[in-house]
Amino acid sequence: MDKGNELYRRFLQGDKEALGELVSLYNERLILFLYGFVHDISAAEDLAADTFFYLLVRKPSFRQEAAFKTWLFRIAKNKAIDFLRKQKKYPEISLEDASDLPDSDLPETRLLQVERNRKLYSALQTLPQQYRTVLQLLYFEEMTYKQAGAVLKMSEKQIRNLSYNARNSLKEACKKEGIENAFE
Repeated sequence: MDKGNELYRRFLQGDKEALGELVSLYNERLILFLYGFVHDISAAEDLAADTFFYLLVRKPSFRQEAAFKTWLFRIAKNKAIDFLRKQKKYPEISLEDASDLPDSDLPETRLLQVERNRKLYSALQTLPQQYRTVLQLLYFEEMTYKQAGAVLKMSEKQIRNLSYNARNSLKEACKKEGIENAFE
């Protein structure tokens, strides 16, 4: 039994601290996952909070067909899709987040790494949404192909094919951004 499943079971049985532990365990990764959909850190934070609020208020039953993390991320994905539908229907004008600029006292190697990460992120943003999502789940969230398939409602074979194509597209995008040896 995974830790998320155990914590959620405890929460359903009345342990109030278990929900707090779930939030601290998954909140940051959930925000990063949601940011890949909405491209707005504030909205991603709000959607992550909405996801946990949904668990708190609705207390949906977890059937244990997949890992708790997979189930939680599917709920979050659905919330992001709903958010994007509302945005499309009622568009808002928002200011872009200021880019994170490194402090001037950082060593040269750190500056080079920050620049490389910026270029890699820029290359990642040129990919189609489905490619970005599968790469996020597999590499940042360290999900298995099966778990990623459950989140995206695809077969394991489809996830393998999608990730292969996504990695190849990212390699090409990295070359265009001037990132050499990004995958070595």
